[in-house]
Amino acid sequence: MVSGSIRLVIADDQALVRGALGALLDLEADLEVVGLAADGAQALRLVDELAPDVCLMDIQMPGLEGVEATRALRATNPGTRVLIVTTFARPGYLRSALDAGASGFIVKDSPAEKLADAVRRVHAGMRVLDPALAEESLFDGANPLSERERQVLRLAADGRSAAAIAADVFLSAGTVRNHLSAAIGKTGAGNRAQAVRIALDKGWI
Repeated sequence: MVSGSIRLVIADDQALVRGALGALLDLEADLEVVGLAADGAQALRLVDELAPDVCLMDIQMPGLEGVEATRALRATNPGTRVLIVTTFARPGYLRSALDAGASGFIVKDSPAEKLADAVRRVHAGMRVLDPALAEESLFDGANPLSERERQVLRLAADGRSAAAIAADVFLSAGTVRNHLSAAIGKTGAGNRAQAVRIALDKGWI
């Protein structure tokens, strides 16, 4: 690679996507992929070790997901900028990622030249956002759910009972039901399943 190239770490839980993104970006003379991570925790370890210029981060990964990994990365390695590259083009994810300190947010089906350009712009200190998603985010409103409401809704997504959720989060079943009820009201849903679906569609959980 040429001297002064932009050094990258790519975090994505799908090996094929990871490899494809790495191969595409390595074709650019001024970009160098120095590490590939399968989840958020591994991304943090690689960033600590390699101090790349930019980390390309997926959103939905096992264990430490992309938004939380971005928040942790920016706290511990502020010199590394984060570009979210995701399949999930949801306004709530865009807002969460920017709040966590990401410098950019684009979707995986973007052309290769657009992705490379986004990396360069993020490295230069600019913010890069998918235009349609940014516009939608402006009109969709901020995430109305509290952190605890998001937590119990995520756990409710697989159909588990309030008692089962309570055991996981060390709260009483009554408190969990209160949080679920508040989440149902804030999403405008008619029931718990509907609330989960709305929150997922908007990227709030």
